[in-house]
Amino acid sequence: MDASALLVETFDRLPDLVREAVDGLSPQQLCWSPAPGTNPIAWLVWHLTRVQDDHLAEVLGEPQIWAGGDWAQRFGLAADPADTGYGHTAEQVAAVAPQDAAVLVDYHVAVAERTRGFLSRLTDADLDRIVDERWDPPVTLGVRLVSVANDDLQHVGQAAYLRGLLTAQG
Repeated sequence: MDASALLVETFDRLPDLVREAVDGLSPQQLCWSPAPGTNPIAWLVWHLTRVQDDHLAEVLGEPQIWAGGDWAQRFGLAADPADTGYGHTAEQVAAVAPQDAAVLVDYHVAVAERTRGFLSRLTDADLDRIVDERWDPPVTLGVRLVSVANDDLQHVGQAAYLRGLLTAQG
């Protein structure tokens, strides 16, 4: 298996995991959290998708999917491409209020489709390209993609765990 196929396999698992975490939940359930200051399912899925959208747009040199259409409005937010959820306060976390579960899935699928298209064209040599010189050592495309996958998988797992807590409460 080449690196491109491995990355496609990794990222292609995310849309189904996102669906499993949110399908059938009401907007209130999506915004539920087990304790003050904890992140709800809606925020976790929005954030993991925002990070993927942001980072892939940067390496592609293209606008974020978030910046087009009515995505922000459907989440009750401003269309700020710099807002990925990183460093959010409790109030900012609570402001992420998707209309329904479908908007979380739809936004994620739109980002996932672009990601898949990009990953399917990668060569092993592409993964060595430096994409961020603000770090020491500078970040390669391969390291950036592993970082995004790692973040996404952690957050979708957290969302699935929260769904289990929520549904166990009846």
